Amino acid sequence: MKIEAIHLREIQMPLAHPFETSFGVTTGRRILLIEIEADGLTAWGECVAGEHPYFSDEQVDTAWIIMEKELAPRLLNATVASGRDCPALFEQVRGHRMAKAALENAVWDLDAQQQGIPLAKLLGGTRETIPCGVSIGIQATPEKLMDTIAKELAAGYQRIKLKCKPGWDSNIFAMVRERWPDILLSCDANSAYSLDNPAHVAAIESWDQFKLLMIEQPLWYDDFFFHAELQRRIKTDICLDECIRNRRDAIAALELGSGRILNIKVGRVGGFTEAIAIHDVAHSFGIAVWCGGMLETGIGRAHNIALSSLPNFSLPGDVSASKRYWAQDIIEPEVIVSPSGTITVPTTPGRGFDVQRDRIERLTVRSRTLRRGDAVAG
Repeated sequence: MKIEAIHLREIQMPLAHPFETSFGVTTGRRILLIEIEADGLTAWGECVAGEHPYFSDEQVDTAWIIMEKELAPRLLNATVASGRDCPALFEQVRGHRMAKAALENAVWDLDAQQQGIPLAKLLGGTRETIPCGVSIGIQATPEKLMDTIAKELAAGYQRIKLKCKPGWDSNIFAMVRERWPDILLSCDANSAYSLDNPAHVAAIESWDQFKLLMIEQPLWYDDFFFHAELQRRIKTDICLDECIRNRRDAIAALELGSGRILNIKVGRVGGFTEAIAIHDVAHSFGIAVWCGGMLETGIGRAHNIALSSLPNFSLPGDVSASKRYWAQDIIEPEVIVSPSGTITVPTTPGRGFDVQRDRIERLTVRSRTLRRGDAVAG
């Protein structure tokens, strides 16, 4: 396929509710959307880079520059057969995986449309529905947290994940377990703890009593070694997130015993090609995986649904309903979760959700169009 045009857009959307993690509070999102045109079709991708380089070293403005100056020109000046060709095409540019993923995933969407098959099927998905969990940010009070958990359980979500940090952890877990002793419960620290701090170590070692499904990325965002040491000291499974950037990282971490579960975020690892490779590595180790979220709009959410349909995504992920995050999403129909806590995988060609172009135009604060033959990388 020959990509004829690439449209970059930044939109700004307020969250339906503030979302707090150990990084801080998010009330709205600056989001980069990619639209590509080829052979009379249009396809979409979403860059999940945040407003600040806190989760990773990427952020909205660096991603825009890299896509505009480096990645999009390479794609426009090439002929690609599928999304699997993008990693080699982008290889000269080191890092910037979220920017790469936005473009690569749009190519996968285009390929699925051209073949007339669902994106999930093109990726190798086998599930008709995917199990859904929910990620709950740090709340203003414990009482507010308990109300939120009750609401999400009533909505059918199969797993509750609590964002945590020192001071918002052990006592909170104890309160939740006292009220709901049998729910599937996990926590996500986003690297808020350190083995150098005895109080942190003591806290984490005490969490075995809460029978958590997993403790997600408790230590440094780029570490395997110390996570392996911590995993040997606790019974609860450690789940690795930020430190898994590619297939090689997954192999190294699993060989070291750094964790027993992997969170695969397609933007964090650079696109569907690498996400599938990590999925396959985990399967070969007998390790479960699940799909994490990055406060995506419906475009990124549609991509997460397709990825979650692969066979080794055996744990409920963070792919939840549109209404949890947005008063109004930019796709139709919006993503909904069934009373049993599942999302139906689309069966129509491509990503399976239409884009509300008029709404995107109203939300757009900047845009740039690059066309084939006009753009030169570098």
